[in-house]
Amino acid sequence: MKKALFIGGTGTISNAVSKRCLEKDWELYLLNRGNHPLPEGAKSLCVDVNDEEKVRYLLEDMHFDVVADFIIFTVEQLERDIRLFSGRTDQYLFISSASAYQKPSVNPLITESTPLCNPYWEYSRNKAACEDRLMKEYRENGFPFTVVRPSHTYSERKVPVPLHGNHGSFQVVERIRQGKKIIVPGDGTSLWTLTHSNDFAKGFCGLMGNPHAIGNAYHITSDERMTWDQIVRTTAQALGVEARIVHIPTDVLGRLNREWVGAMAGDKSNSVWFDNTKIKREAPEFVCTTRFDEGVREALHTIYADTSLQKLDPAFDEWCDRVIAQYEAAVEALPPFEG
Repeated sequence: MKKALFIGGTGTISNAVSKRCLEKDWELYLLNRGNHPLPEGAKSLCVDVNDEEKVRYLLEDMHFDVVADFIIFTVEQLERDIRLFSGRTDQYLFISSASAYQKPSVNPLITESTPLCNPYWEYSRNKAACEDRLMKEYRENGFPFTVVRPSHTYSERKVPVPLHGNHGSFQVVERIRQGKKIIVPGDGTSLWTLTHSNDFAKGFCGLMGNPHAIGNAYHITSDERMTWDQIVRTTAQALGVEARIVHIPTDVLGRLNREWVGAMAGDKSNSVWFDNTKIKREAPEFVCTTRFDEGVREALHTIYADTSLQKLDPAFDEWCDRVIAQYEAAVEALPPFEG
């Protein structure tokens, strides 16, 4: 039986991957702080990964076919993993991000050879820097890495929305359900790719233990593309209501909250088309079978049946009301062109 260690393992992406690994009869260890329930069959190593000495002690002389870290965001964190897992694994999977690809894109068709250059989002630049560090370690010391670049991945516990506050997407879903107006950045026509976590897991597990994946990078996304207006309207349809969309320019929203600039200008406002030829070649079982209209319906059913997933955000809700009202009033006050 092949043995895998996941650092994290209970998030949107990693929970689905963990469950599929267990279905594929991997012996799976999850190293995390124990704040969330583990998938049935997984073995727990309860420790904060930042406590490097304790992690080394817990692992002792263990060796893994695969180590995957789902919570690496900086080169400093990556250096810790290189120290911990050099000589301890046959494959180290690093979860990067498709947002690291060139923005704005010269070519909307994205392949794995598209340059990694995102001047808008530090998160994306940090992911690209981690990839550079892994390649250096591979060339100089043979560290057996594989890079995975997800795009927007959602699950039955989380609905994707174009813009939300500090407490996640549920407040936006509630606004849609209650018939309130919804902010969509830009004109709502940029094409976006949404991938269900269960589909993503097929591609990810297809790379685990795959010798052809060593030293390579892969994005794993659906081939379904929708505009943000379509995404919001499909969500509203699943709720049995009609979406009331208000388009506000992305640069205006960026001025209102600088933290949104990266996710909008550096990601969501760009129309891209992912070429998944490479992952399909290495993982023939990777076939996306969950359309968004089906996936969002399942997610909404799960969320409204579980109060722990219903995190309201009154501050964001009130802010939306004020911004929409003032923006629409300002537009109405603009003089018409009568030339």
